[in-house]
Amino acid sequence: MTDPTPTPPPDLRDYAFGESVGYLLSRVRSTMANMITQRALAELGVTSQQASVLFMVASGKCLLAAELAREYGIDASAVTRLVDRLEKRGLLERVRSSDDRRAVRLALTPEGQAIAERMPPIFTGVTDELTSGFTPEEIGFLKSMLRRILANSGNCESAGGNSGNSGNSGGTPPPANAGNP
Repeated sequence: MTDPTPTPPPDLRDYAFGESVGYLLSRVRSTMANMITQRALAELGVTSQQASVLFMVASGKCLLAAELAREYGIDASAVTRLVDRLEKRGLLERVRSSDDRRAVRLALTPEGQAIAERMPPIFTGVTDELTSGFTPEEIGFLKSMLRRILANSGNCESAGGNSGNSGNSGGTPPPANAGNP
């Protein structure tokens, strides 16, 4: 009888995940999104993905579905499904532009606005928990390095500083494709 789990080849077996920057960044993103989802679901009944979209619309950074797709690097159909779910829940609505009837802007309902306004403490709380024990200098260095990674990717707009954050670590929303839909 053969073993149903074959031994991986040496290049896979010996890969040092713990030393891979990509792997570590991915794990941190996933952990952060899961923690935000747990808190946002318990307190507000939304996932980290939904919370992030509501926050981005409330902040004015992404008012069109296409802007959300660009910001999060996900396809338009995924954004459409997400917007559909949020609209069905009564948290946001699509509003036709009076200037360009082809453009559909996203607007929060009062309930969606109320949820978005309650998200910064959740984002910041999770970030503060994950960076517990870091000095302010280490937080600044981490932010600088992450901005450099974004700049190297050509995503310079996202690499800009966010001086409006309060707290030591500056909580920010996770990517919309992080966490559960």
